[in-house]
Amino acid sequence: MEGILGRKLGMTQIFTEDGSVLPVTVIEAGPCVIVAKRTLEKDGYTSVQLGFLEQRPKAVTKPILGHFQKRDLPPFKVLREFEVSPQELGELREGQEVTVSIFRPGEKVKVTGRSKGKGFQGVMKRHGFKGARDSHGARYHRTPGSIGQCTFPARVFKGLGMPGHMGNRKVTVRGLEVIEVLPERNLLLIKGSVPGPRKGVLVIRKEGR
Repeated sequence: MEGILGRKLGMTQIFTEDGSVLPVTVIEAGPCVIVAKRTLEKDGYTSVQLGFLEQRPKAVTKPILGHFQKRDLPPFKVLREFEVSPQELGELREGQEVTVSIFRPGEKVKVTGRSKGKGFQGVMKRHGFKGARDSHGARYHRTPGSIGQCTFPARVFKGLGMPGHMGNRKVTVRGLEVIEVLPERNLLLIKGSVPGPRKGVLVIRKEGR
């Protein structure tokens, strides 16, 4: 397996041997369970479906519950698919556990999460616009200013920075370094920050996959 599901616990700092400080994100990575396999003959591609965060059977619908009962597995709150090669698929089985031990310190990973939602925001917060001046009777301090043209072309160009919904988007950060792996506690320490709030679900993949 080249990836795992996790949950962001927060940030802290650790000290290296030379005394420098490293900011790290602590992630509860796994344990995950292989719920289903997608084969080339049946589905047209090869991947495995991982389940994370076990939940009560009453919390899921009957069709979803049947998906797990068919494989004698408990229901999971989070399901994600990870692409694998046909050779790798043959070595994996449904019900197999995937833990954080698939990673090694010093490896590069990419982390995908959903960024914090900021609601409806103006152009200064959303796009970093300067805004109008705050003195001499100016009445439009945080407005975007002129947004279009007059007679020609008499329209607003696509892609112009405007007020709107900010955040709550799928974000992937690449090139993050694994600082420490704690298999006994299912913890992964990654240098720097990752997308999303605390307890947000993350997908951690090895770089290049």
